[in-house]
Amino acid sequence: MSDDDDVREPDQLAGIELPESRSAVVGHAEARAGVLAALDAARLPGGILLHGPRGIGKATLAFDIARTVFARTGDESPAHIAAQVAAGAYPNLRVLRKAARDTGRGFYTAIRVEEVRGLIEESRMTRGRAGFRVVIVDSIDDCNPSSANALLKILEEPPPETLFLLISHRPGGLLPTIKSRCQPVALRPLSDADVRAVLGEAPGVGHAVELAAGRPRRGFEALALGDDKGLVALQGWLRAPANGAASVHLGIADILAADKEGAAFAFGREMLLDWIATEARAAAMSGAKARLASVSGLWDKATALFADAEEYNLDARQTLISILDAIRRHAQSHLSLTEAR
Repeated sequence: MSDDDDVREPDQLAGIELPESRSAVVGHAEARAGVLAALDAARLPGGILLHGPRGIGKATLAFDIARTVFARTGDESPAHIAAQVAAGAYPNLRVLRKAARDTGRGFYTAIRVEEVRGLIEESRMTRGRAGFRVVIVDSIDDCNPSSANALLKILEEPPPETLFLLISHRPGGLLPTIKSRCQPVALRPLSDADVRAVLGEAPGVGHAVELAAGRPRRGFEALALGDDKGLVALQGWLRAPANGAASVHLGIADILAADKEGAAFAFGREMLLDWIATEARAAAMSGAKARLASVSGLWDKATALFADAEEYNLDARQTLISILDAIRRHAQSHLSLTEAR
């Protein structure tokens, strides 16, 4: 079997256990307890929107909830349910993801309307096991307009004893009508201790935990990259960007842009966008209107530059230089020169 045959999911990390195979959830205890309390009280909503930053364990939590729902509403042992869920073979579970392409390698760029229509047809059939059905959409952000509207129809009139678990990294971009049909459950980045528990013991795990910023997935990516010089330099620069000389971020851009298609460039892009998002939250809480307006413009600029660089194959080095310079100017105008983020 080829490596491509082993890739079951569009965002699968090589050598890392899939969310459906993980036996325990680390973190998110309060959110999990709230959902299961509603199940025990027979007050489970038809749809739950699990939302939060990418890589914090939303899919892992969704599969854990699904296994628990099957065990508490069906008649099979938890061990048997877990084995079938991990194998993708449990009859009462349907997972909507970007599907593998019919021809060639890779996956489709969106969850297609055909898959949602297939789900609707399946929902009219007799269940394969006693107990609830669960549908996991990982992620709802990947639906195109047609598939999102088709999914909305089934959320408006969900089949009996069926739970929809929708995963979103960017809930602000969802259709308001979809959000209104689901109970929102906000999930936040994990503590460093929890991230370390997920990553386990490995050389460089301390540095990976620091780079992860509460996201276990990013920690695994950092472990795979090792002590990348560009990322280490970027991490140090982002602690106090107002203090950095222009020559420093020129050097960072040179290193990361050397392999635009590589993992380090993608990781650096996420670090930059995360810094801006964190600064936006801090600006909103501070009530400083000028600071908030500045960081909002910074976000728009950074996302547009990255999108254009990818779509039009623009110079990665110049893209990074522009974004780093914009962050530095924002920090010099609105943050203390000694403030670390």
